Amino acid sequence: MQNNWNENSIFLRGRLAGPPAFSHANHGTQYLLLPLSVRRLSGAEDRLNVVAARPMAENLALEEGSPLAVRGEVRTFNNRSGVGSRLIVSVFAKQLACQEGEEENRLELSGTLCKPPSLRSTPLGRTICDMILAVNRRYGRADYLPCIAWGSLAHRCGAMAVGDQLSLSGRLQSRAYTKQVDGQPQARTAFEVSIMSLDWSQRPARAAASSGALTPSGI
Repeated sequence: MQNNWNENSIFLRGRLAGPPAFSHANHGTQYLLLPLSVRRLSGAEDRLNVVAARPMAENLALEEGSPLAVRGEVRTFNNRSGVGSRLIVSVFAKQLACQEGEEENRLELSGTLCKPPSLRSTPLGRTICDMILAVNRRYGRADYLPCIAWGSLAHRCGAMAVGDQLSLSGRLQSRAYTKQVDGQPQARTAFEVSIMSLDWSQRPARAAASSGALTPSGI
C-alpha cells in the first residue's frame, strides 16, 4: 500500500441502461451521467452510475442499449440536499469504449478501515459483515466506500479494528430498498462493494500487542 494514496481501480463492461444525462460541471468541464447495467453470473442486474467528461462520452455517440466498457475509480460524496441517499457512490470514468463481450464487474481497492465492522446474521442464518473503507486519492481527498462480506470471510472481517489496512478484490453492486420518509415509502438504491477476497494488516500498535495476525483467504 502507498502511504499517501491507495489503490482504486474498477473495470466494468455492460450496456447503457438509459440515455446519457447532464451530471455537473467542474473547472469548466461538463460531465455526463451514464447509467450502466451489468449482469452478475446469477442473472441479477447491477445498475451503476458512471460519470464521464462530456467530450469523452460524446465521441462514442452513446445511446440506450449501447455496449460500454469503463475503466476508472469508485468515487463518493455526501449529498446535503436532503433528497435521496446521503452517500452518493459513482464510477468516475478514465477510459470509455463501445465494446461487446462478456459482462464484467471487477474492482481492486486498498485503504484503511475507518469505522468498527458490524458483524451480524441474516434472518436465514447467513453471517454478514458491513465495513467502511477509506481510500485516499492522490490529491488530499478520500472516498468512503461501504463494503460487505459474507460467510467465513465475514467472520474474518469482524475481527478487524479501526486503523487496519486492507487490500481487496470484489465488485460494485446495487441494492434496491424502501425507506419511510415522513410516513411515506420511498424507493431507493444503495451501492456497496461486495468483497470476494482480501489481505489485511493490523495497525502497528495493535499488531505489537497481538500474539499473531489472521491471514484470511478468499472465498
